[in-house]
Amino acid sequence: MARDMDGQMIFIKTDVTKDEQVEHAVNEAAKMGNLRYVSNIAGIQHIDSVENFPMEQYDRMQAIMLRAPFLLSKLAIPYIKKGPDGMGAIGNMASVHAHICTKNKPVYNITKFGLRALAQSISAEGEGKIRSFTISTGFVKTPLALNQIPAQAQQRGITPEQVVTDVMMGASRVKEMMAPIDVANLFIFGFSKFARYLVGGDMLFDGGMVLTY
Repeated sequence: MARDMDGQMIFIKTDVTKDEQVEHAVNEAAKMGNLRYVSNIAGIQHIDSVENFPMEQYDRMQAIMLRAPFLLSKLAIPYIKKGPDGMGAIGNMASVHAHICTKNKPVYNITKFGLRALAQSISAEGEGKIRSFTISTGFVKTPLALNQIPAQAQQRGITPEQVVTDVMMGASRVKEMMAPIDVANLFIFGFSKFARYLVGGDMLFDGGMVLTY
């Protein structure tokens, strides 16, 4: 999707585990105009079983992938309400792991299920004016996905190539990872006037991993 329109991107370096930095980023964004949309996309991964999972990694993943989206939403909603029509939307990057749980990703699974609950909670309170939604994809060709291949191979006792073909894409009917631009287009749709009935819902674009066994 491409649009021939003027605009600019401004980056505010922010550690989403630091409340004061998150608050600063939201306040600065609000100074630039009507704050209407929020995308929660930050994520990390750690591959380990429940019994071996380091609690410091648990705390870090929860902080980045669930607490930060909650805080960003909490801080942004008052600004959205102050807009000309009080309308807006908050999109959250979920995963097929918000629908199914796979081995050695317990905290990733927990946070993605939690994002769906967050989106539904915001929508329950939004009175139809402030929407929230999640986007659940299969594996996207990003460093987060690619960097976990060696750990998956070691823990499963298979080759890196088998991780991609058998584990990542094995249940998918589309045998290639999604491109990041395809995910961006889903967010654009979710924020658009065409998605006004997407209230607390989830867009499952997973190549058939979840529903076509």
